[in-house]
Amino acid sequence: MRAIHRRSFLKRSLATGLAVLSPAVNVLGANDDLRVAVIGFRGHGRTHIRNYLKMPGVCVVALCDIDRAILDREVSRFEKRGQKVDAYRDLRRLLDRNDVDAVSVATPNHWHALATVWACQAGKDVCVEKPASHNIWEGRKMVEAARKYGRVVQADLDERSRSHNSEAFEYLHGGALGRILVVRGFCYKHRTGIGKTGGRGHVPETVDYDLWCGPAEKRPIDRSELHYDWHWVWNTGCGELGNNGAHQLDVIRWMLRERGVPRRVMSVGGRFGLDDAGQTPNTQLVLCDFDSAPAIYEVRGLPDKPGSQSMDTYSATAASGVPIRNRWSGRGPNCGVIIQCEGGYLDLGARAAFDNAGKEIRTFSSDATVDPQTSFVRAVRSRKREDIKTDVEQGHLSACLSHLGNISHRVGKTAPPEAVREALQRDADGLEAFQRLAAHLVAHDIDLNETPAVLGPWVTLDPETERFTGPLADEANRLVKRRYRQPFVVPDEV
Repeated sequence: MRAIHRRSFLKRSLATGLAVLSPAVNVLGANDDLRVAVIGFRGHGRTHIRNYLKMPGVCVVALCDIDRAILDREVSRFEKRGQKVDAYRDLRRLLDRNDVDAVSVATPNHWHALATVWACQAGKDVCVEKPASHNIWEGRKMVEAARKYGRVVQADLDERSRSHNSEAFEYLHGGALGRILVVRGFCYKHRTGIGKTGGRGHVPETVDYDLWCGPAEKRPIDRSELHYDWHWVWNTGCGELGNNGAHQLDVIRWMLRERGVPRRVMSVGGRFGLDDAGQTPNTQLVLCDFDSAPAIYEVRGLPDKPGSQSMDTYSATAASGVPIRNRWSGRGPNCGVIIQCEGGYLDLGARAAFDNAGKEIRTFSSDATVDPQTSFVRAVRSRKREDIKTDVEQGHLSACLSHLGNISHRVGKTAPPEAVREALQRDADGLEAFQRLAAHLVAHDIDLNETPAVLGPWVTLDPETERFTGPLADEANRLVKRRYRQPFVVPDEV
C-alpha cells in the first residue's frame, strides 16, 4: 500500500511541477517595470532588497517591517539614494495595494505561511525565505494557495543557485563516482545562550509586539533579545535544523533527486552546555531513510573545545573504511554537504570531488552564480514554473525534513548512550556519527551517561496525507499543525 501512495504522490508532484502559471493580475510587458515589496529586512530581507535594486526593470516600491526603527532606517537609505519607497508596519495594508506585483517574505518563520497565503490571495507572486514553513500542515497550504491562484511562489534556498553545485550535480549523476552510498550534511556553527528572564524579556518600544507574534501564541519573552533568538523557541522557530539546516537538507534532497520525503526519520540530540530559555537542540544527529540512499545530518552549536572560537572539522570514517574529511578550518561556521559514492565523494563546500584515497580528482567552478531573486523575477515574467529555482512545493518538502527531525526529537525521551547505540546497531554510518557526537560533547566535559541525549523514534510521514503513521503517531500528529491566533489564521481552505 505504501508503494502505491508514493507513486501517486510522485505523479502528482511531477504534474504540478510542469504546469504553466496563470498571468499576473497586471500583465507585464517586456519593458514594464516589475513592482516589488519586501516584508521583513532585519536579516536576509536586506539581501533581497539589494538584489532587486541591481536588476533592470525591477522597482522596489514598498517596504514592510513591524519594527519602526528598522523600517525607518531602510526608508532613509532609499531617500539618500533619491528613491521613493512607501513604508508599512502591517503587511495587510501593503497587500491591499493593486500596484504591487510581487513580494519577498523574509519574516521570522512563524509568519512565512500566512504572509504567503495572503499574498497569493491578493494576486501577488511570492519569494519566501527558508524554511518555507513553520510546520508541515501550513507548508501544504502554501502550495495549495500558489496553485489555486496561479502564483509564482519560490522558496528562497540559495544553494540551488550556486553554479558549482549545479556542475557537481551533473557530474554526480553522470556516473563518474558510481552509486551513491550515503549523503552527509552538517552545520557546525557556534551558538551562545539566549539568556533566561522568567518572562521579563525586553520588547523594543519600536516593535508592535502583537503584530510580531501574529500566528504564534502571544507569550512573555523569556530570553534577553526579541530578535533572531526566536529561532531557538518552538513557538516561533525551527532550531538550527530549520535555520542553516534548511539549506543543506534541501541540497540533500536535490542531489539525491528525491521528489518526496524520506520513508522515515530519526533524531538524537539535545541542548547541551547552555543554561538558557532555548528549547531547540544545539547538538543533533538526524537520520533520513530515503529510497535512493540514507542521509545523515549533524548540528553542533558548541565550538571544538571550551573557550575556543573555532568549530570542528568534519572528519568521519565511513562504514566502508573510507576516511572522509572536509577541507575547512577556522572560526566561522562549518556547514556543508558531502556525497559519498562507491568510487569517491563530492565535497560541495570544497567544490571538488575526491577518490577513496582522498586525492582530488575534479574541481567545480564558482562563477556564473545567479541569486534566487533573479530566477524568481524571470519566472514572474515568463509565468513558467520551470524557471523557478525552487518551487514552493519542493521548498515545502525540503522544510519537511527539518520538521520531521524536530518532531522525532520532540516526541522522544532521554536515553542512555547504550540505548542509542542499540537503536543504531544496524546502521554503521549512523552509529559512527553518534560516537563522534559523544566525543565532541566529552571535549566539553559533558558525559551522556550523566546528561543523556533525547532519543527520538523513527517517525513515518504518509506522503499522500502528510500525517504520521506507526508508533507515537498521535503525539507526532499533534505537531503537524499549530494553534493559530485570531485574526492571524492560516485557513483550512485557502
